Amino acid sequence: MVKAFIIMGVSGSGKSTVGSQLAQELGWPFFDADDYHPPANIAKMSAGTPLNDEDRAPWLAILRDLINVHIRACRPIVLACSALKQTYRDQLLDGNLGTEIIYLEGSYELIWERMQARENHYMQPEMLKSQFDTLEPPSNGRTVPIELPLEAQISLIKKSLL
Repeated sequence: MVKAFIIMGVSGSGKSTVGSQLAQELGWPFFDADDYHPPANIAKMSAGTPLNDEDRAPWLAILRDLINVHIRACRPIVLACSALKQTYRDQLLDGNLGTEIIYLEGSYELIWERMQARENHYMQPEMLKSQFDTLEPPSNGRTVPIELPLEAQISLIKKSLL
């Protein structure tokens, strides 16, 4: 049985929107991984510099522990997290049985349009290319096309609970 969902994808793919709506419908708590970045990571991204694996390591450890604490307490969660590389997902899944990866898949062009419309977000649209360059689509988990309406995306994800 699913105990946690990790909603993953590049910046602008809709992770927070899909994750928060899914959590609301399931009655589960929602967490946004962006809220757990240390100030140095936020400053780096705000300056237009992509994070490297060294920058991400402590952040991923915090997120893995967040999932683990909830699973051990029998409290399912939804986490929105870019988790672009398989090694990042492996770290998040380590010891967290019952966690399912949901990949929000969309074209560069569609996501670029979305990012142009966002205001007050530290991830600059110009950094989208680095996100796509880093992205390793998951071979495990469920892929959800972001072209679908939000309700259809949520419905596809909820089928994992059956």
